[in-house]
Amino acid sequence: MSDESRPAPRPRVGRTTAGRRRLRHALTVAAIEKFSRQGYDATTVDEIASAAGVGRRTFFRYFRSKEDAIFPNHEEVLVRIEQLFATADQAQNPLEVACAGVGLVLDSYLADPDVSVKRFALTRTVPSLRDKEVASVDRYQRVLATYLRGRFQAAGDPLWDLRGSVAAAAVAAAHNHVLRRWLRSGGAEDAHAHAKEAFALVIEAFADATPSRPEGADGDDDSVVAVLRASAPLSEVVRQISQALRAGS
Repeated sequence: MSDESRPAPRPRVGRTTAGRRRLRHALTVAAIEKFSRQGYDATTVDEIASAAGVGRRTFFRYFRSKEDAIFPNHEEVLVRIEQLFATADQAQNPLEVACAGVGLVLDSYLADPDVSVKRFALTRTVPSLRDKEVASVDRYQRVLATYLRGRFQAAGDPLWDLRGSVAAAAVAAAHNHVLRRWLRSGGAEDAHAHAKEAFALVIEAFADATPSRPEGADGDDDSVVAVLRASAPLSEVVRQISQALRAGS
């Protein structure tokens, strides 16, 4: 059976939660060091496991493949975000709640700066790792969109589906902007301070986007189109999204 086709790993029975986390981290560090020194393609699962002091079978209890080994525990973070959304005060601004959710993702990277910075360097040079990272980011954005659509729909917003999707994209863009800025600095910048500024920008942009439906609109033709340069700063992205939403409301 190939590495990619293995079933989801199961935690080892009898090992404590703290012990599992330490071993998972040891495998991640070993994988990153091996990939950095001898290349991703040249590194085998057996070499990673050996460097962490365990066997091949133990490796697959924690990861499906060597690609998975260098990424944080996205499943655990996703569960925490969903729990936050499920227990959030319905009177609280949904954008604030969504930003708090992605803040958990940011914290997971900041908790281990050395690993995060080295991982970032690898994802910039290894296409398969970059694809894995993009897929993970997409999962977070889908969770955000589901939550925001639900909140906007419950509030009676006629554009709940559109607004929820666009707002989720803006929150995710703010988080990604802050995270990448921190990673490029080698973990030296104050990511929490930058996140506070970025999230405030998004929340403010959507605060004035009062939902309303034009007379005669059937809801099926609602659309927002914003053409942006790939290098556009976050402030410009949020400004144009906000402007487009107001025009479409």
